Amino acid sequence: MSRCAGKTTLMANLHRGPAVSPPPHLFQLEDSKVRVLPLALSAAALAVVLVPVVPAQAAALPAIQLVKVYYDSPGSPDNGANSSLNGEYAQIKNTTRKAVSLKGWTLRDKTSAADHVYTFGAFTLGAGKTVTVRTGKGTDTSAIRYWGRSGGTFAYIWNQTADTAYVRNASGKLIDSCSYNSSRVAYKSCL
Repeated sequence: MSRCAGKTTLMANLHRGPAVSPPPHLFQLEDSKVRVLPLALSAAALAVVLVPVVPAQAAALPAIQLVKVYYDSPGSPDNGANSSLNGEYAQIKNTTRKAVSLKGWTLRDKTSAADHVYTFGAFTLGAGKTVTVRTGKGTDTSAIRYWGRSGGTFAYIWNQTADTAYVRNASGKLIDSCSYNSSRVAYKSCL
């Protein structure tokens, strides 16, 4: 290396022959500062090339999703009163930009009991909207549907320690599910 007028020029001996100076724009030190722009740009280009590509199918989420299962209604004890039954619910969201007809779709828990299946009648879930399906009785609206169960403590749907909620379309195809295994909290966020 030789130092001249505040600049240091690196000399390369690439083939053990006479010293050859590389082009000054590639290997030049100015006042002890390295020009790193070409190196930084090369690193950035390499980082872009190495970004993993995830197949679109792997990232695709169902258009209709379970959002939350509130399996332990507020208050104590669980006495089977309608207000307590309605404190237990599942929420289903339409994640698309189009309304989706849920007529004939079902929501159920893990048991095989026929009375643990809620079947949507004529109902359309708006784009980006969420519907809450409550266990007890009430008047259906565009945002809340009622399972219509009554009869005391045996009317609850969601097990308080572990269960799975399933949403199936009118053809019976599984669209989404959400499992929980905890009695430490009262609900499970499914997203």
